[in-house]
Amino acid sequence: MPTTPGPVDDAGIPAYVQALGIPGLADIHVHFLPEPMLRKVWAYFDAAEENYGRPWPIQYRFDEATRLRIVRSFGVSPIPALTYPHRPGMARWLNDWSADLARRVPDVIHCATLYPEPDVGDYVGDALTQGARLFKVHVQVGRFAPDDPLLDPAWALLEEAGVPIVIHAGSAPLPGEFTGVEGISRVLRRYPRLAFVIAHLGMPEYDEFADLALQYERVHLDTTMAFTDFTEEQAPTSPSYRSRLPQLQDKIILGSDFPNIPYSYAHQLTALTRLDLGDDWMRDVLWHNGARLLGGS
Repeated sequence: MPTTPGPVDDAGIPAYVQALGIPGLADIHVHFLPEPMLRKVWAYFDAAEENYGRPWPIQYRFDEATRLRIVRSFGVSPIPALTYPHRPGMARWLNDWSADLARRVPDVIHCATLYPEPDVGDYVGDALTQGARLFKVHVQVGRFAPDDPLLDPAWALLEEAGVPIVIHAGSAPLPGEFTGVEGISRVLRRYPRLAFVIAHLGMPEYDEFADLALQYERVHLDTTMAFTDFTEEQAPTSPSYRSRLPQLQDKIILGSDFPNIPYSYAHQLTALTRLDLGDDWMRDVLWHNGARLLGGS
């Protein structure tokens, strides 16, 4: 089946979505943060030549209301608001902020996060009781092992709840002490029904994380930054990996990293269409898989 060409710019996204016959985009990897924290994140990317060895120009550097309007205009529904801590004591107040955001913005998903600390089971349980539907974890930024024993109560609760966890565990754009597939594999051996969504397809360990997705029923991969011109220069996918993508059709979910991306949102969609895997593959990746994982939204 031929693949409908992707949008040439953001203005063309709604027409592209309509042409596919899907109700919107189930983007599972969108960030909204408290403004002081977001400014620090943007400052970090502004220093990307020092941190990453290349520029990283933020494309959607706007206030919260404008960013919400923009992402709605793309058809993202509902809207994730992923946060993540980088030290102990942050996760609980981030979860409080996220819960408040979801209360005041009805189309935002109630998200939460976690960190290996003694009370992690308590506040993860609280977040689930309050209705959290999506978690985010960042192994490299947090500098912790995903199989840290302190996290066992949280993983047990999340496995039982079936709530998806977007987890950045791959070693790109920067490797960390605890990045890579090994720590995630150890967690899954103990909690095999965890609904991990491996951010960025696990780049650059693409094949290793694809193996996990095929081995474990609830493990998925998100497309965040994958196959874009920006990423292919740094962490290219191999022809052999791309040949596996049809087999992974029901395991891959759209992710974007909006607003912290160095190119247009439309380019992420076009990068996926360039794989030429057909419109059915695109429909599953852009909508059906993510909507199913988030409970039919």
